[in-house]
Amino acid sequence: MVVRQETHPAAGAPAEPPAFREAVAGLRRARMRPEVLLEPMPAPQRIAPYAAAVSADVTVDDVDVATGRIILLHDPAGNDAWEGTFRCVAYVRAEIEVELVTDAMLSAVGWSWLTEALAAHGAEHVAASGTVTRVATESFGGMSEESGTAQIEIRASWTPVHPEGVELTPDTTPHVEAWGELMCTAAGLPPVPEGVAVMPSRRGQRGR
Repeated sequence: MVVRQETHPAAGAPAEPPAFREAVAGLRRARMRPEVLLEPMPAPQRIAPYAAAVSADVTVDDVDVATGRIILLHDPAGNDAWEGTFRCVAYVRAEIEVELVTDAMLSAVGWSWLTEALAAHGAEHVAASGTVTRVATESFGGMSEESGTAQIEIRASWTPVHPEGVELTPDTTPHVEAWGELMCTAAGLPPVPEGVAVMPSRRGQRGR
């Protein structure tokens, strides 16, 4: 996986702290399902001194059924709101059945997809927060013959932590893998059977 990094430290600060380099290396080790196609993307430049980012599409039969991005932020000085020095910021959008938009439980279920994916991958974290949005689109006039569409959008952030202490660099690999699982779950893909190996995703090879 190629991960785009952005650094803009203060004058005299090291370009990339070892902890940040180690965390970015964890992003690159993530293994995704073959339906998840990863691409590097520019990281935001003003949220934190150091950042790395990757985007992804979930493609089934040459159709994109979900898309998303995950950004790793690092502030060596710490951030009270984060409760740590690292922060994962994730976004997922997936197509869903139009009938599901009116399901009162959909938002809570969508959030549970994230928390369950993090737990399943052993992604230790604190201070999780986010939103789940349901969007329905209907067509009128000259476009009235087009079928309605619906999407679910999940925006979330959490602080990855090392289980042995905040002074240690967290392993970011399970966090990226949990985000990948979240995209697939939101898109309605069945879980990977237990015992089936998931290979590293090769990106930039869409073939179309």
